[in-house]
This record gives sequence, structure tokens and C-alpha cells, in this order.
Amino acid sequence: MATETSPPARTDLRARVGLAQVCAAGLLWGTIGVFVQLVHRHAPLSALTIGGWRAVVAGLVVVTAALVARRVPAVLLLVRSHGGRVVAAGLTTAAFQLCYFVAVVAVGVSVATVVALGLAPVLLVAVDSVRRRDARALLQLPVVAAVAGLALVCGGSGAGTTGPHPLLGVLTAVVAGISYAAATALSEPLSRRTDPLSLATATMVVASVAMGAFGLVVAGVRGAPVTTADPVAVGGLVYLGAVTMALAYGLLYAGLRTTPSGAALVATLLEPVAAVSLSAVFLGERLGVAGLAGSLLIVLAIASLGRRSRPPQPEPH
Repeated sequence: MATETSPPARTDLRARVGLAQVCAAGLLWGTIGVFVQLVHRHAPLSALTIGGWRAVVAGLVVVTAALVARRVPAVLLLVRSHGGRVVAAGLTTAAFQLCYFVAVVAVGVSVATVVALGLAPVLLVAVDSVRRRDARALLQLPVVAAVAGLALVCGGSGAGTTGPHPLLGVLTAVVAGISYAAATALSEPLSRRTDPLSLATATMVVASVAMGAFGLVVAGVRGAPVTTADPVAVGGLVYLGAVTMALAYGLLYAGLRTTPSGAALVATLLEPVAAVSLSAVFLGERLGVAGLAGSLLIVLAIASLGRRSRPPQPEPH
């Protein structure tokens, strides 16, 4: 006799879709490096200036989308009811972006990525284990495998070299990792109280003001170029803001509705896999055996999350 799809099956499907959305965000973030290099080649803009313009573009995109979709009342309701958490999520998102950009310049992409993106899921698992009083959660196989895979990917892309300021780079990468974990943890409950566009609009506006002001003001104080008229550079900045920030964070927030924050952070480790792969294709960098092995470990870790993760329960508005 035919039976209807059971609620657990529907819940499992939603969890898989949510994990796929988070993975898509990670893949989009993986294109950041190639487009930053593209902008650098066509305009003398610093990393902080590029980050500032990226945030400004992202803010304009989400605000326009909210106006078109008539989500402004939902955005205002979210800010009124959870203003403190919204501001905190936006500021920690900005802190992650800015510190990560500084770390990349100071110590190099590989070390910055290992420290920042590898630290975040471990921190969330640690916090979760303390809450549940279960220290064994720190040794969850998907987290261990994903972090090990991340180290192999970055090692295979040349992690043996460091930038001009290694200590500063490592410290800012640590701050970036803490900020990334905090932003995800703060956003997870908000993602179950409102729609992804409203949440993205509220948090991206905060992040845009913070990142835009800091990045562009610092460049102006230093006397460095702040703007460019090069069409390729402008196009790259638009892509970085509209796609790798506005769209990617929208996908992340959508995925967090059915994906636990710890699992989501492990899934976003697809970012370095995509970044190294694109670098090999467009910049002539080789992935190597270690990079291939690390990529496989990350993909297997994400696949196991898709099978084992329980989606978070909806929260009241």
C-alpha cells in the first residue's frame, strides 16, 4: 500500500537542501581570491579598500532586493525585536572579513585560511560540547577530517612560505576565526525567526557600514587610491559584493534554517577547495597530491554531515 512521505523524511530532505545551500555559499566564497587578483591587476586598490567596496556593493544589493520583494517591514521587525543580535552578527561578519583580508596580506593565503577557517568549526563544536557537557563532541570525525583536509589543501598550495608579518597575520587570522564562528552562531537562531533576505539585509547593512567606513577611510588617510574607473576592476568589485557577499550570505542564512551552525561551518570549508582549484586553472598554481587528498577529506566530511546532522528546531518569532 502506498504511503505518504513521512515527516522525518521531509525533515531529512530539508536538512540536505540546507546543507547544499551552505556548500554553494562556500563555493562562491572560493572565487574571491581570483577576483581580488583580477581587481589588483587592473587597479591599485589595497585589500582593505577592495573589502570596503565589496561591502558597500553588497549592502546596496540586499537593500534593493528587500525593497523589490517588499521585505522592508520584516527587516524592521527583525531589527526592533532582535536589534542587539542583528548588530552583533553584522559587526562580527565585518570583523571576520577585515581580519581575514589583513591576515592574507600579512602571512599569506594558506596560513590565514588554515587558522581562520580551521579554527571556527572547532570553536563551535567546543562551545556546543561545553553546553552539553560532552567533551567527546570535540573529536567528532567530520570536524577532525575537515580540518585535516583543510590543512592538506593549504599545504599542497604552498603553505611553507609566509608573508612579511607572520605574527600579525596569525593573530589576525585567529581573530578572524573567532569572528567567523561568532557570526555564524549569532545568525543561526535569527535565520529561524525570519526569511533569509530579511536577515541578509539587516546584517549586511551593519557590515557594510562598518567595513565600508573602515576600509575606505583607512585608504583615504594613507593617501592611497580609493576609487577606480577601470571597467574590469569595477566589474570585479560588483561581482565580489553582489555574488560573493550578498548572494553567498543569503545562501548561508537560508541553509542555517535547517543546518546546525557547526555542520554549516564544516561545509563552508569547501571555500579553500574551490579557491585552490580556481587558482590552479586561472593562475597556474598546482594542487598537488596533498591538495587532492585534502579536498577528498573535506568532501567526505561534508557528505557525512549530510547523513548525520539533525536540523535545528524552528524557534518562535
